[in-house]
Amino acid sequence: MNCDRQRQPLITIHRSSFTHRNALGAFLAATLPVIFSLLLLAHDPLIFWNDDYEISILPVFADMARAWNHGEIPLLSPYSWVCGNLAGEFQYGIFSVFINTLIVCVWKLPLTLPQQAAAVSIAHLAVLGVGAFLLARDRKLLVPLSIFVALVASLNGWMIWWGATDWFGALGAFTWLPWAWWAAERALDPKRSNWRFLWPAPFVYLLITGGFPYTVLMLALVLAWLALRALFGVGDITSPARTRPPSGLARLTRIWPLLAGVTLGLGLAAPAWLALLDYVHGSARESLHPSAHWQWLVPWNAWPGLILPSWTVNWLNFSSRFMSHGTTELACGLIPPVALLSGFIVNGRALLKKIRWELALLLLLFFLAMVPTAGVFRWSFRWLPLLHLVLAVCAAEAFASFSQKQRRFSAFLMVLLIMMLIIGALVLRTGGEHLFPLTWIFLGLALVWLVIESLQSNLLRAWAPAAVVFAALLATYLCLPPNSGVPKYNLAQSLLEPQPLDPQRLYLSVYPPPETSYRLEAKPAPVGQIVRPGSTSMWAGLRFVNGYSPIRPAGVAREFSSAIHGEVDPDLAKWLLQREAGENGLIERIGIDGIVVAREFDFIPQPAAEWKLATENDEGRVFHRRGQAMPVVRSVNFSGKNSIAKITNIVTGRNWVSASVAAPDGDGPALIAFSRPFFPGYRARIDGRNLPAFSERNLIPLVEVPPGMHGRLTLYYRPDWLIYGGALAVASASVWLISAFCAMRRPIQPT
Repeated sequence: MNCDRQRQPLITIHRSSFTHRNALGAFLAATLPVIFSLLLLAHDPLIFWNDDYEISILPVFADMARAWNHGEIPLLSPYSWVCGNLAGEFQYGIFSVFINTLIVCVWKLPLTLPQQAAAVSIAHLAVLGVGAFLLARDRKLLVPLSIFVALVASLNGWMIWWGATDWFGALGAFTWLPWAWWAAERALDPKRSNWRFLWPAPFVYLLITGGFPYTVLMLALVLAWLALRALFGVGDITSPARTRPPSGLARLTRIWPLLAGVTLGLGLAAPAWLALLDYVHGSARESLHPSAHWQWLVPWNAWPGLILPSWTVNWLNFSSRFMSHGTTELACGLIPPVALLSGFIVNGRALLKKIRWELALLLLLFFLAMVPTAGVFRWSFRWLPLLHLVLAVCAAEAFASFSQKQRRFSAFLMVLLIMMLIIGALVLRTGGEHLFPLTWIFLGLALVWLVIESLQSNLLRAWAPAAVVFAALLATYLCLPPNSGVPKYNLAQSLLEPQPLDPQRLYLSVYPPPETSYRLEAKPAPVGQIVRPGSTSMWAGLRFVNGYSPIRPAGVAREFSSAIHGEVDPDLAKWLLQREAGENGLIERIGIDGIVVAREFDFIPQPAAEWKLATENDEGRVFHRRGQAMPVVRSVNFSGKNSIAKITNIVTGRNWVSASVAAPDGDGPALIAFSRPFFPGYRARIDGRNLPAFSERNLIPLVEVPPGMHGRLTLYYRPDWLIYGGALAVASASVWLISAFCAMRRPIQPT
């Protein structure tokens, strides 16, 4: 008894110390990516400001912030028709509590457009680092090695080159993958309570609502791998002691907490994935050309880029053409591949026994990155963020088993590999234009690491891998400019102002592909004030048909042959302006009363008597329909069989519009047209009576009001996916909260 009493305080002290180390390590895992990003910003203030971030992501985020400031849910946007259904577009994280909270906070700060983009990305990189750190710590890795994993996961080449600086949706979703993995392993840990199924749900929700279908596919792969490992692999997945699991029914019972937690997470995220499934039906995304699936596969001869990111080989690009491309996406800070390789050289059998399941996952990811993915998924190099994370975990596990002599061998092997790759790059001419001084820096880092491993300082040796990763990745991005292969646009702060356009009018903008005509190297002067490429009209609250949409939903995007970057087909635009811009033409029927024509085209809307030149500059010309701007709600007679109702007191909201309508007696129903994009899910109601809402060629909502009826007509967006998805999310949240409350009230059992 006395012995037990003496040991109890020691256990308490150990737990407290462990908790403090975790807290300090998590703080460091969040701080280092922030410091790293600030160093990159000091070198290039526009590093987080490229391509999709400029003409798609940030304008929508500004519109989301505007919506919340007005007390509205940003399901729809009135400022773009092609990108009008923000919830369905998925990539903007409309249903993510984290993304929306972050956007509201960032938009309260006096930041420029590039600084807003940087703030949003850096915050996610910090959270990603913490998640990777916790994942490594739960695998019993020491704090320095856990920081090493965090740095590779958050600062690898793909995440900086693409996720943080261009495709924000990839970063917004992958931020939560290490967290979901960490939570899933806790759910599978039989030493934890029966309430352990609560761990995965919030992180599965945050990942799905983060806005990147590819990351959802990654999550599915990781969860399937964890389930198989629990059923057929190790007994306790978080313990160094690897024992065989029980057989029969007892095996299946091990994964029920994981299944329950993931199910709750799917329920919480139901509005997001149901919106995507509904939106993608009939869209251009459903009918991708098969060649798209062969684009951006990792070539077999590109893998030396894991050590030498300037390694340059031919990749199949967005245009299905081979181009000479550096392998910056593969940059992982030198250490991970070298550590794993040296582990197999010095102690291969023991290492294989220790991480055989992780290695199987790693090899599968290598394979997936080089083969086309089926369905709406394309560009298989998007598997690389998960590959980097798994590679970092495997390398850290190898390091954890190294003796001091083996660590010195690993450092020596790095020096040798870098020298061999330099020679190979010179002989094969694959070094790229930035081979030097990058390789000299890498060689210097390898030599410094070799010297540190020869010292007697345990502290220096423990932190050397993380330090080398940080320095190598920083040198990589300083020597190899990220996103050199994607467009950059010179978009000025003046885009926040509507001038010289009219916020009351609905514009159709005719401009060439922005990625070829407006990129910085082609037009270094500020662009976009008139044509508003992509979704940039959202910044100033201007109503445009155009918008950036990778999905391009059925309706206006299909009817106008809109491309991903927002431009409409020029031949179709010419036909519309010459044949459909007059009285009762398609342009008038859907409410367009402003035409923007870029300088590259000589189109003029006809008949000229109905249009006037409002403004002109070096960028293009703006034409307005003569007279006042067309109202958002109109009584029309497209078929000649409808009466004309009196419409007054129009009030518009983001997800609804209402007006006082008085239909005349006896001459047929009044047809009410709403100048906003049509999406399935619109409903209409007048004085307590429901009316059917339909569409004009899937372009605009229409409602027929019976003869003699008058009252307040309201058109509101309430699709089935929102009703059922919202109900499922509320039910899942209720189950999770009640269970969490019960778990917290559960008495703590003495150990």
